[in-house]
Amino acid sequence: QVQLVESGGGSVQPGGSLRLSCTASGRSFSTSTIGWLRQRPGKEREFVAAIIWSGARQYYAHSVKGRFTISRDNANMTVDLQMNNLKPEDTAVYYCAKSRFREYPRSSSYYDLREYDFRGQGTQVTVSS
Repeated sequence: QVQLVESGGGSVQPGGSLRLSCTASGRSFSTSTIGWLRQRPGKEREFVAAIIWSGARQYYAHSVKGRFTISRDNANMTVDLQMNNLKPEDTAVYYCAKSRFREYPRSSSYYDLREYDFRGQGTQVTVSS
C-alpha cells in the first residue's frame, strides 16, 4: 500500500509561481509512474503531468506544457510540480497519484486517469488577482 500527501498549495496572483510536493510512503513508489491530476471548480478531474519510475520521461497536458515541470527524487520518495506563469484557469485542487505500472508502451496511457489507482487528499491552488 502507498500513501501520498500533497503540500505547497496556496493563493497566488496571475503570472506567479508555486511548487507542489508529493511525499510518499510505501514500497511501490519508486517502481511506479507518478502523476499530478487536478479538479477545477465545476469540472471533471483531469491529467496534468506524469513522470515515469526512473524520472527519464515526463508527460504534460497541453494546457500546462512549457509552464509546469514535474520531477522526482526516489531516494526521498517525493515528486514535485513546479508551476510557473500561473493563470486563473489553473485554479483547482491538485492531487498526486500513483499509476498501476512503472511505465507504459503507449504514451496515451499516461493521460488516462483509469491508470492511477491511488491518490492523495489534494492541495488547493488559487490563482486570482
